[in-house]
Parts: sequence; structure tokens; C-alpha cells
Amino acid sequence: MTVVIAGAGPTGLTLAIELARRGVPCRVLDRAATLFPGSRGKGLQPRTLEVFDDLGVIGAVLAAGEPFPPMRLYRGTDVVWEKRIYDLLGLPELEPTPAVPYPYTWLIPQWRTDQILAARFAELGGSIEFGTEVTGFTQDGDGVVVQTSRGPVHADYLVGADGGRSTVRKASGVDFLGGALTEERIIVGDVRAAGLDGRCCHLLTRDGDQSTRFSLWNLPGSEHYQLVVTVAPGDEVPALTLEGMRAVLRYRSGRSDITLSDLRWISLYRVNLLMAQRFRMGRVLLAGDAAHVHSPAGGQGVNTGVQDAYNLGWKLAAVSAGAPETLLDSYEAERLPVAAEVLQLSGLLHRQGFGATGPAPAAIHQLDITYRGGPLAVDTEPTGALRAGDRAPDGRLPDGRRLFDVFRGPHWTVLQFGSDPVDFGVPQLSLGVTADYDVPVGSYVLVRPDGYVGAISTRPEVIRDQLRRAGEAPPAVSSVGAARRETTVSGETGRLE
Repeated sequence: MTVVIAGAGPTGLTLAIELARRGVPCRVLDRAATLFPGSRGKGLQPRTLEVFDDLGVIGAVLAAGEPFPPMRLYRGTDVVWEKRIYDLLGLPELEPTPAVPYPYTWLIPQWRTDQILAARFAELGGSIEFGTEVTGFTQDGDGVVVQTSRGPVHADYLVGADGGRSTVRKASGVDFLGGALTEERIIVGDVRAAGLDGRCCHLLTRDGDQSTRFSLWNLPGSEHYQLVVTVAPGDEVPALTLEGMRAVLRYRSGRSDITLSDLRWISLYRVNLLMAQRFRMGRVLLAGDAAHVHSPAGGQGVNTGVQDAYNLGWKLAAVSAGAPETLLDSYEAERLPVAAEVLQLSGLLHRQGFGATGPAPAAIHQLDITYRGGPLAVDTEPTGALRAGDRAPDGRLPDGRRLFDVFRGPHWTVLQFGSDPVDFGVPQLSLGVTADYDVPVGSYVLVRPDGYVGAISTRPEVIRDQLRRAGEAPPAVSSVGAARRETTVSGETGRLE
């Protein structure tokens, strides 16, 4: 089986890594000559950091970024206030816990995230085919013929991760519904700035009015700042050049002591809320901005695309290994409702701006994304807070490792909570019931390859049925096999810390 991925951004590269580490051949095609050069999607949410932990890139991501810096508002050269972004959004600043190891939003320019993901894909034997534009496709029951600027490519599946102006989506004919959130436009670019001190997001104004601010975000590991300028409805859009940005800075801040240079990248866009009405059309699927476009407020864009790819990757691999093709229907069933919620959240955050009481931090951090009630979530007994479809929490094991260490990789995992040892043919671990895993004693908790709970049940046959639906082949009951697998995973039975 071969998968063609259109687009080498965070969504496409995450999917490519997911497939490559499972041994599924894939080709990544991108019309650009190189990786995207800009800082655009610079905030990685906690759930994305957990995904990158699983993909083997978390060390590089943490080394290349930093927590979001304070926001500093100026009136001319005077500092009006300096506040944490959490305070401005009405959110608490959380500390790491055993269940949530990465509770913060991580600042890293998108160009660096792309570089890290591309390097990981290369480690797994993959390469990006730059200068190859997808121009259309045809499909039938046997596969997809992808039309490109370099000739046709034959594949079993095509995934459009080619951005908000997706050629794959347009060629599919699927409706892309929604519209502009406001009439304002936003300029974003990367530029060097001399004359600023401190690692801050500098909100530069002439009179303290934030609606006319010129924002400069520091970018870790770079001498560039990300500039952000909002153009109000009816106002003339300035020239998208270095001289144009210098003029806007002088006018909006009233300052001449800040020098801009080396404009590396700049773009103008309107804030839209748009969503495809289908994410799967036979052998063609959509992910990331190709499937949904929303406000940058709350830093949801890159993160939602990564979650799309993480959900889809293991399912494509399972189908390649013999799972029924209908498993792919669960991608749309699970991710389309999430995308709709993200559109609503980002619109809310854009309208409220700074200084309002924010939503629950888990919503912004994407830790409360759930597939409860979906086609791959089964509860057979009443449980506590944890339900099938929820993210499986992390935790510290008696031997010092984390549950995420056990989950890491392309496999399923079964957690046993006082239940009889049964060999399900996947890694297993016996634990005691905890606040994070508040399930009935005697339960089996089935954790999917993407770290979500697939089933909670006291009945082994329920777990086996779920594994079979995903193309796994659990053996007949064998307590000897179960003990062997448990030893290879944890070395002991114990409680989470």
C-alpha cells in the first residue's frame, strides 16, 4: 500500500512520520522549493507536545523553543504593564503533573517545527519531493491516480494536507462552508528589530490603544521577531515591504528608536472560519487547514492539524496491515466534530481578545479532546471521570518510567486494574486504580496507538472485539502469555504515582 501526502507542513509531516515508523510507504509532495520559511504557527499546545513525545521529536522541540514570554504594552517609550499571557487570557498557569507532563503552550517558530519533523521523517527513510505540485486526481475502487506537475503518481490513498487553498479539497468537490469572522485583515511576518530589550511580546502603541498596536514577538533561537499588525475594516493595507512596515511602526508607536531590518517573510490574510463538510471521500482524505481554517487566536491551527494526522496515521497503517477499510470512516466521525469545536473556540477567543475570562485551559491545550460516543469507544460498565474515547493520562510507574513510555510506539496497550491476566497479543500492564484511572476494579483499559482509550470493560471479549475491528489478531486466552507480556512492558505490577 502506498499513501501520497500533498503538503509538507506540520500536518503532512506528522502523518508521514506516523506512516514511516509503521512501515507504510508514503510519498510527500510539495509545490514549494523548500520548507516553509516563516514563523506563522508558533504555539504548540500540550497535547501536541505529547504527540511529539510519541513521535520521538520532543527533545528537539523543547530545545528549540521556550514557554510563552510576558506581554509588554507600551505607550510610546513608557511601559504601561507587563503581564503573562495566561493572565491576559484569564487562564491559570499550570505546573507539570504525572498525568499532564507538558501543561504549557510552547513557543517555537513554525519553520523550526517543520525542520525537526522533516529531519525525523528523513531518519525513518523518507524524503520530501519539493517542486511537485498536485494538480488533481482521479480515483476508483483500486486506487488513486494523482496528477502532478511532474506527471501522474499512482497510490492507494491520497491525503490533502495542502493548506487552506487546498487543491485536493477543491478537486474533490467537497463543500467548504463558512466565511470571514471579521472584515479586518492581519499582516504577519518575520523581521529583525533593534532597540528592544527583554524576551517579551512587545505591544507597541502611541497612546496605549491596543487596537492600533504593532506587535513584535520574540522567536527563540532566532534574531528575528514575528510582527503582527491588524488592519481595521476600511483602512488601507500598507505595502508589504520592509519600508512599509517601518512606516507603520513609526506611525503606530510614535518611536524612531526601533530599527527593523531583514524582512524574511510576510503575509496578509483575513480571519476566516471555514470547514469541509467531509473529511473522507473514498480514497481521498483531508487534514489540517485543507479540512478546516480558523482564527489564529488561542494557537489552535497547527495543533489541530497535527491531531488530525495523528488520528489518521495509525488507521491507514492498520488498513495496510489488513484491517477493514471501514476503519477509515472513524477518522471523519472523530475529527470533524473536534474541528467544529475548534472553530467555535478560536472564534470566541478572537472576539474576546485580552482581558476577558477565558475558557477552560484544557480546551485551549487540547487535553480534553474526546471521542466519547464515537465508533471506536466502548464502555460496558459505569466508570468515573475517565471514559472510552478520552485521552489516556500519563503517570509515573514504580520503576521510574512513565505510562507514556509504555504507550510510545505504534502498538495498542492494555492496562489491567485487578482483572484476570489475559493475553490480548499486545503489551499489557497491571496497575492499581488511581484518581486518573478511576475505573471499576477488574477492568481492562484498552489504549489506542494514538493514546486515546478505546474501551473500558471487565469483559475480555470486549477488548478482543475492539482489537479485531482495528485489524489486530488477539490470541485465545492464555494467562502464561499475559504474564510474559506484562514482564516485557513493566517488570512489575504496581500503582501509578
